[in-house]
Amino acid sequence: MSFVNRERIALLTELKAPLFEFPREAKLRSAFERCVEEHFTAQQIGGQEVRGLLVTGQSRIGKSRELNSLIRKFNESETLMPNGRPAKIVSCLLSGRVSFKDLGIKTLRALGYDLHRPRTQEYIWERVLDQAKRQGVIGVHYDECQHVFIDGAKSNKIVLDSFKSMMKEPHWPMMLILSGVPTLSDYIRSYEQLEKLVDPVHFDEIRLKRDRDQLVKLLYCYADRVEMNIDELVTPDFLARLDHACSHRWGLVIELLIKTLVEVKVSGKNELEANDFAVQFAAQTGTLMRSSPFTAPDFLTAFDSQRLFEINS
Repeated sequence: MSFVNRERIALLTELKAPLFEFPREAKLRSAFERCVEEHFTAQQIGGQEVRGLLVTGQSRIGKSRELNSLIRKFNESETLMPNGRPAKIVSCLLSGRVSFKDLGIKTLRALGYDLHRPRTQEYIWERVLDQAKRQGVIGVHYDECQHVFIDGAKSNKIVLDSFKSMMKEPHWPMMLILSGVPTLSDYIRSYEQLEKLVDPVHFDEIRLKRDRDQLVKLLYCYADRVEMNIDELVTPDFLARLDHACSHRWGLVIELLIKTLVEVKVSGKNELEANDFAVQFAAQTGTLMRSSPFTAPDFLTAFDSQRLFEINS
């Protein structure tokens, strides 16, 4: 007995690769390129501060997906810096409460350096800068960065000042990419010296009146990839149901779309129906298929979008 369906794996592999480019990606890439150019200039003339990015948006909106894709492309490009070495950026995903010392340890691990015994916070961050310089790492992406802050805590100012110092470090300034939920912006704005060093990029939730065409293009992009017919599916009613079921989050739309396309394709069908989404939504959330945003006549009033997000997460 095999526990691996190779057709399903092939479809997942095909669909989970980045397929669709949102207009917001151009803005993100442009801001990213400006930061890299600032770092290039700093290396060229020496002793200059660098800039960073502040990327915010609601959870499951697609921030991590697009940032990880952009950073991967940058690292693969092996862009040469004035010192003759290819530049790199590393990433750290933060979860739960993270102290500044914990952040240093996580950053060292992202740099491939493991501590073998307890060290002071000062020692840890000295090693971070040393390892980054040795490896040509010009920046760090801290994903879910809101976890290093606590409302009203005195430690917030220490973290904010340390981020600023990393970007102004005369021997090896670090380009910081801070991403997280919108509250992250409040913390950064509370410290003017850091706020002036980061370029903000915000990822909006879906607004059907504005994003209807974008949503349709996304559906066709993924469906065409696996030769699935959706001509009869894409109606104003279905788009509204999909948007509401996924709590207006692009990331949730993509996840549900991929799962539905894969299961329908494996079943042998070549045309998607709204009921197919109801089946996968029920399987994903543990809710009843007959009581779903895809089936209920009064779905807008019957289902609270925030509650749907909670059961989807």
